[in-house]
Amino acid sequence: MFSQFSQGAILLALTSNAALVIQSLTNSPDLPGSAGLRITALPEDQQSLSLAVAPEPAAGDTVVEEQGARVFLEPSASSMLDQMVLDAEVDAQGSVQFFLGTQSGGPSPSDDGAPA
Repeated sequence: MFSQFSQGAILLALTSNAALVIQSLTNSPDLPGSAGLRITALPEDQQSLSLAVAPEPAAGDTVVEEQGARVFLEPSASSMLDQMVLDAEVDAQGSVQFFLGTQSGGPSPSDDGAPA
């Protein structure tokens, strides 16, 4: 079973760009309507994250639904991303980069923050 995101506690916020990119990644005829972007903490480095499209949340995932996009946070990633904002950018070649920022300041690809 997964935990549904509670509107009362903002865990991870999405910018409109991130929501649009996630929707475009998950709106595929090959994927179910329950698909989303799954974020996991890498076991060998608890400061690094892995992002992948998933057909549904895994057991224990927290589900964030915002602006029509679904994000599945595995428990370790969920604690790392508390009070963060996920942003995204697509370059001219169609490559996607995700960026993290704090909810107070917000993310920006021009910030010194490293891509997620």
